[in-house]
Amino acid sequence: MTQATSRPLSGMPVKAGRKQWIGLAVLVLPVLLISVDLHVLSYALPFISASLSPSGSQLLWIIDIYPFMLAGLLLPMGTLGDRIGRRRLLMIGAAAFGAASVIAAFSSDSGMLIATRALLGVGGATLMPSTLSLIRNMFHDDGQRRAAIAVWTGAFAGGAMLGPLMGGALLEHFWWGSVFLVNLPVMAILLITAPLLLPESRDPRPGRFDLLGVALSLAAILPTIYGVQHIAQEGLGWPPVLAIAAGLASGAAFIQRQRTVPDPMLDVSLFRSGAFTAAIGANTLGVFAMVGSSLFTTQYLQMVMGAGPFEAGLYALPSAGTAMLSAALAPVLVRRIPPGLVVCLGLLIGAGGFALLALLDTSGRTTPLVAGIMLMAGGITLVLTVSSDLIIATAPPERAGSVAGLSQVATEFGGALGIAILGSIGTAVYRGHLTGHSPEGVSSQAAAAARETLGAALQVARHTSEPTGRALAAAAREAFTQGQHYAMITAAACLCLMAVLAPILLRAVRRSGQHARDSRPMG
Repeated sequence: MTQATSRPLSGMPVKAGRKQWIGLAVLVLPVLLISVDLHVLSYALPFISASLSPSGSQLLWIIDIYPFMLAGLLLPMGTLGDRIGRRRLLMIGAAAFGAASVIAAFSSDSGMLIATRALLGVGGATLMPSTLSLIRNMFHDDGQRRAAIAVWTGAFAGGAMLGPLMGGALLEHFWWGSVFLVNLPVMAILLITAPLLLPESRDPRPGRFDLLGVALSLAAILPTIYGVQHIAQEGLGWPPVLAIAAGLASGAAFIQRQRTVPDPMLDVSLFRSGAFTAAIGANTLGVFAMVGSSLFTTQYLQMVMGAGPFEAGLYALPSAGTAMLSAALAPVLVRRIPPGLVVCLGLLIGAGGFALLALLDTSGRTTPLVAGIMLMAGGITLVLTVSSDLIIATAPPERAGSVAGLSQVATEFGGALGIAILGSIGTAVYRGHLTGHSPEGVSSQAAAAARETLGAALQVARHTSEPTGRALAAAAREAFTQGQHYAMITAAACLCLMAVLAPILLRAVRRSGQHARDSRPMG
């Protein structure tokens, strides 16, 4: 697929002016907010556990259902934006996201919170592809587009790091539902300023909307992740195996349908390009590692080191600066170094950060923690900035929504898988280690409760007489750090593998950012 841009008679792309750059600031708002929302909940988990008493499975679903719904609906919502207008979809999504935030803040039980988090995912799915596709249609010049996407990526990565700080500040003074209410003023600003600063754009010949394709995409994603979670938590069994099989079968049916329908949501031919496939893979894997690791670092800070929510958030502040610096450097680097090598460098830097995080133990050393998070954030942000530009540069303006949706599917699906797979690895190791090292004197019922989560174990320990309670808390913290060790090593190994493949698959992409050979199918 060739890149289509608006060009004057001179043949050069039309450059964006002041209004477009101010409009970019408006587009950054929902990106920042969604990223914050993906990560802020981690610091509220101990408070949610104490208030709603979720089971281990419910706790994972409270975290997972939001990115799962995002991943399942981003592609159809991106396609819907191409049809009804990207700005219109952005504003509909902002209103829906704000309404769902109010309901989530006042959830009275775990089931209600899971349901409202799902509604937040539906609202969020309308926001992300709208922002990226509007950028594609506002910035036609290659250099300006790369700079705009660097700002967009920096906001996403910065939100991931600032989310814990914001959440910590709120949790120091308010109840856990306040982390959802912070969404409301941001959505209000977006609804007021979007009509004034953002141009409307849509596909002039959109074709029919594929409702069956939407159903198949959801049927592919949700059962697959459900099965992965439950196998890790409960071992092999027919229900999770059948769920994975159903998800994979639905995915195959979805791909086949996209190959045959006249107006597909997903242009399957894009994956014939090795560079496009590598960019999608690097994007997915980077977010997989970054989001999955946050599940551990937030609990480590609060439950192993004993930091308060706001203090724990402060530990993430240096990594936010690293992420934003990395996003700013990415457009400069790709002008001088082949993008494949820039992606490789980012992956290796990120892997180094995870290697440091694997060294953490119950002593609470801060140096490997802060250095590890900074390297992880800087390296992964570099990867996301370059890969996002490579993905969106393939899209002609009329199909920008669907390709932007695909880019965000990779991002959100990567985050969902990171929590599910790395979280499940950590949970399996935690339970196995605690089973073998649980102190004597703990009842079988208390021991079973302690094996659910670290938060549950510490709760049981507080209600157990000394010195047994202290020994149980120490054993649970040790089991958690063991699980964290294996999860971080897994993340580092995945990044190193992708670092080897990226320069090979992206070798056709030139330093200038032109993708002249990129559209050529592999083989």
